[in-house]
Amino acid sequence: MPKDFEGGWIATLAITALAAFIRFWDLANPVKFVFDETYYAKDAFSLLKFGYARQFIDQPEGAADKAILAGNLDVFKPSPSLTVHPEVGKWMIAAGEQLFGMTPFGWRFMPALFGALTVLLVIRTVRRMTRSTLIGAIAGLLLAVDGLHFVMSRVALLDIFLAFWLVAAISCLVADRDWTRRRHADSVRALGEPDDFAPRKFGRWLLLRPWRILAGVCFGLALGTKWSAVWVIAGFGLLVFAWDLGARRALGVRFAFVKSALIDGVPAFLSIVLVALVTYTATWTGWLLHDNAYSHDYASKNPATGVMKIVPDDFRSLLHYHQEVYEFHTGDYIKNATHPYSSNPAGWPIIARPIGFDAVNDIKPGSPGCDAPAGTNCLSVISAVGTPLLWWGGALALLAAVVLWIGQRDWRFGVPIIGFVTCWVPWFAYDDRPIFFFYAVTMIPFTVMAVALVLGKILGPARTASGAAAPRRLIGSAIVGAFVVLVVLNFAYIWPILTDKVLPHPDWLSRMWFKTWI
Repeated sequence: MPKDFEGGWIATLAITALAAFIRFWDLANPVKFVFDETYYAKDAFSLLKFGYARQFIDQPEGAADKAILAGNLDVFKPSPSLTVHPEVGKWMIAAGEQLFGMTPFGWRFMPALFGALTVLLVIRTVRRMTRSTLIGAIAGLLLAVDGLHFVMSRVALLDIFLAFWLVAAISCLVADRDWTRRRHADSVRALGEPDDFAPRKFGRWLLLRPWRILAGVCFGLALGTKWSAVWVIAGFGLLVFAWDLGARRALGVRFAFVKSALIDGVPAFLSIVLVALVTYTATWTGWLLHDNAYSHDYASKNPATGVMKIVPDDFRSLLHYHQEVYEFHTGDYIKNATHPYSSNPAGWPIIARPIGFDAVNDIKPGSPGCDAPAGTNCLSVISAVGTPLLWWGGALALLAAVVLWIGQRDWRFGVPIIGFVTCWVPWFAYDDRPIFFFYAVTMIPFTVMAVALVLGKILGPARTASGAAAPRRLIGSAIVGAFVVLVVLNFAYIWPILTDKVLPHPDWLSRMWFKTWI
């Protein structure tokens, strides 16, 4: 790792502070429930107040939202509610509501905080992968100014927490790769000549790997936010096995595949998958402790038969609850549903169909903030759209990453590729129901990793092998600098449609680059 510890952390904290500043700026506006905040913010408050989710008053339409915004928090019915996602993300929203009240700032506080913390994790992870503070800082800055990640950090939805826990888990796996290889190297040095190590049958046994246990906890919390994390767990499970196999082959271990499967694969399964499963189950503690929670009485009403008799009633009820949630997400009800902002995942990498979270149309000239000429109305919107130049450049960088991973066998490019693919490809199996572009917020941290790694290749080394200044560095710096500046300017240009600013209609239309964005 580079020795500039202080410089590395100064850059990390400065960019994280920038990301936090723009995410917390005017966070309480608009003073209303935006998009699905109407579900998650209230479910979070219900968890905070009762320990489980309750239904809220719904007559007349929007009654609960209006009451909460007026300061009346007595909006819950005594009956439990079927919530169709696990509870971790809602508990995290609830933490902000506990600190700052059941207000827009309160329910958006934790998304903004963890959005900024994701930037910090990306910087440190890319820095570890590249051994370059500069490349890590570029990755963090690009994530800080992505429009989709920015918007999702400012609304009380679950996906920003999913992105954070996934990046946290993968950061731990990258740290584990360094940790284990350092210990393998220590074993070789302890034996003297490297050739003396080859006759050993297995290499060093590393059964207890703290970073992998921590990764398992983070994966469990990701799964406890949204089930789509399961595909990322599977993908990185295969990748870390490939890392372990490569390490043992480099040590000269014979029959490395079989031996690595036993002494690396089995402990990895226990450290990552089993720990994730235990962590995930623990996230349902609130539901398990409250008999009034939805479907908690299923087991008492439906006596067990066969092998299910050995399963405690509380957990049998929890399994049934999971079955109900799965049927909600895959049943005829959701397949027959429609939504004007439904988006096919094939178009996500190029922002084919972003989503509007809020819109106030037909604001008359002379109204607050509307300085349009007579005859031209204004509007204010929150559009969850990625920063176009970053996403389009990212699509090219991901293609380059595939070539560099396979062609040059550069392990670093496998991280963004596996992360991107496992966050994207599984959604094609569910394109017969409404799915939305904002799900792609989990893809963008891996996209900026790929962009940063490719920019690092373009930048090149600072010096040649002889110690002289590298002549290509100047050209590389110009290309990299130009790209980063253009992305920042592009983000600044679309800022008004990300933040509900009042715009004359022509100014808004100039930021809607394609008809499918409207």
